Amino acid sequence: MLLEIKDLKVHYGSVEAIRGISLRVEEKSIVCLIGANGAGKTTTLRTISGLQKPTSGEIWFQGERIHGLPTQDIVVRGVVQVPEGRRVFPFMSVHENLLLGAYLLKDRDDIGRNFELVYHHFPVLKERVKQKAGSLSGGEQQMLVMGRALMAKPKLLLLDEPSLGLSPLLVEEVARIITEINQQGVTIILVEQNAFLALEISTKGYVLETGSIALEGDSQKLLQDEHVRKAYLGA
Repeated sequence: MLLEIKDLKVHYGSVEAIRGISLRVEEKSIVCLIGANGAGKTTTLRTISGLQKPTSGEIWFQGERIHGLPTQDIVVRGVVQVPEGRRVFPFMSVHENLLLGAYLLKDRDDIGRNFELVYHHFPVLKERVKQKAGSLSGGEQQMLVMGRALMAKPKLLLLDEPSLGLSPLLVEEVARIITEINQQGVTIILVEQNAFLALEISTKGYVLETGSIALEGDSQKLLQDEHVRKAYLGA
């Protein structure tokens, strides 16, 4: 088991955002978290990556307890988050943004191979390599933040709403790229408002409601679940 969360609770002040959830992520899988706004999906990712401290519970990664570690130490272990909102460094070039993702890598050959891998997944970035990141389209900026995360050679990639605000055509492209990245051995936790997309490309899904896990199971079975279809798929 690559990642295991046990009875995790998280508070923002007196408000309980996560109410004792437990989940498991197998190596080389795609696990999705779906649910309404405020259900606790982003908080879960932020707690895994160390940006939010848990009130109680445990987070284990590759057999090691990581809850309470500084974020940079969690990144060193191979957990990398792509936050919602396409947070590029707008006045830096595409190349410079990508290079920041490789700041932990010391081997120049490694960094070179990672650039080639990113350009394989996102060929448009190679065409825009000298362009300021802030001048890219919304879809290109999303590709850039995903590419920057890949530069760190993640073992576990946390994706927060990668399809948000994209055109249907770009949503399909992002879904294809996520699947391709996973097929190359990267484990992914995907948070998505687009529940159909998330369940279509993932192997396992968790449905979060008001900070608790309401349903979990094989993604294809959740696609057929009556509650999921009515609440999240518009059926």
